[in-house]
Amino acid sequence: MSDALHPYATLTPDAVMDALSSIGLWGDGRLTALSSYENRVYQIGLDEPFEGHAQVVAKFYRPDRWSEDAILEEHAFAAELAAAEVPAVAPLVVQGRTLHQHAGFAFSVSPRRGGRTPELDDAEVLEWIGRFLARIHVVGAAGPFHHRPTLDLASFAIEPRDWLLAHDAIPLDVGSTWERLCNEAIAAAGAALSALSPQHLRLHGDCHPGNILWTPDQGPHFVDLDDARMGPAVQDLWMLQSGDRVQRQRQLGALIDGYEQFREFDRRELALIEPLRTLRLIHYSAWLARRWDDPAFPRAFPWFGSSDYWKGQCQMLEDQLESMEEPPLVV
Repeated sequence: MSDALHPYATLTPDAVMDALSSIGLWGDGRLTALSSYENRVYQIGLDEPFEGHAQVVAKFYRPDRWSEDAILEEHAFAAELAAAEVPAVAPLVVQGRTLHQHAGFAFSVSPRRGGRTPELDDAEVLEWIGRFLARIHVVGAAGPFHHRPTLDLASFAIEPRDWLLAHDAIPLDVGSTWERLCNEAIAAAGAALSALSPQHLRLHGDCHPGNILWTPDQGPHFVDLDDARMGPAVQDLWMLQSGDRVQRQRQLGALIDGYEQFREFDRRELALIEPLRTLRLIHYSAWLARRWDDPAFPRAFPWFGSSDYWKGQCQMLEDQLESMEEPPLVV
C-alpha cells in the first residue's frame, strides 16, 4: 500500500494541530513525533499551559484496532492508578472527556513526562520498579476489564499462526519448518499454561524497558497502557529481564523483593515466563505482517519477511522449546 492510501497519510502536522484546537488547546508551533508504531504520538508545545502543562503528548489511535469502550477502559484504569498515586501517565480530561474525535481519528492528550530508560543492572532500580508494579497490580486486582482482551494461547499464538499461514506470509523455503516448530512451541506453551490456574488481573501488558521512564529522584513512570489486558502478574515482570540465566535470576529476585513489599507474588507463575516469551515471539511476527501496509513499518523493520528473518524465527522457536523444558527460575 502506498503512503497516500494509508489512513495515517492524512495525519499531517496541520491535522494534528487542528485536532488539538478542536478541543480548545492551541499549539505554539513546536511538534515532535515520538517513537511509536502502533499509534501516532506527538509532543506538542502549547501557547498557554493547560492545567499547568506547557507541553502535552497527543496520541492518535490506530483506526479500527480498539473499540471506543476498550480505549475508555484503558483511560479509566490509568485514572485509577493515578488516584492510587501510582506513577502511570493518565490522559487529561479536556472538555469533560479523555477521548476525542477529529477527522476520523480517536485521540487523547496526556501530560508530558521526561525520563530515560531504567538501568536494569541496578538492583535498587529493579526493586523500585517492582514496588510500583505491585501497586499497579493491587489496583488491577480490584476489578476486571470488560472490553479489553485476555492474554491467552488462542489470541497470542493460535490465531497469529493461522493468520500468517492463511496469508502466505512465510517464504516457501522455510514455511514447513516454521509451521512444524510453531505447532510444537504452541503445544508446549499450552501445556504449561493449562497446568496452572493463576489469578488473572488487569495488567500493563507490555511492560518492557521502553515503556518505563526513569528519573533518579522520582523513580519510574509507566507509560503506554495501549496493550493493557487481563493476564497473570508475571507478564509485567518477565520483559524486564535480560542476559544469561544467572543474570535473569538476579534481576527477577530484585524485582520480586520490591514487589512483595506491597503484594504477594505467586511463585508458581515463574513457570510461565518461557511460555509467555514464546507467545510473544509468535504474536510479534504476525503483528509486523499485519501492519506491513503502514509505510512506517517497512521503513522501521526492513529486515522483516525475508527468508533469513524466518530462519531466525525457526532458531528462536527451537531455543524456546529447549527453554520451556528447563526448570523455571527460582527466587
